[in-house]
Parts: sequence; C-alpha cells; structure tokens
Amino acid sequence: MRDIVSLACNECKRRNYSTTRNKKKTTERLEMKKYCPSCRTHTVHKETK
Repeated sequence: MRDIVSLACNECKRRNYSTTRNKKKTTERLEMKKYCPSCRTHTVHKETK
C-alpha cells in the first residue's frame, strides 16, 4: 500500500531524502520544506520518480 519515494531539492535538483507515502490517500506529489546540505538552506523538496 505504501510506496517509497525520493525527494529532490527544487534549487539544485539533488535527491536528498527518501520517505513513504500512501498512494490511495495522497494522489498528488509530495512537497515538503526540508534542509538541503548542498544548498545549506531550507528549500522545498518535491517527490521524484
């Protein structure tokens, strides 16, 4: 039921985090504000393939 997805930074496009999400409850892509070590700031991270 739950899928493993990776989160990529919007600024540098690096995949920094991986998390799980429920496919049936959240149909749209995840978007979280997380810390990016390469940018050294908090940026928006979006779900990638």
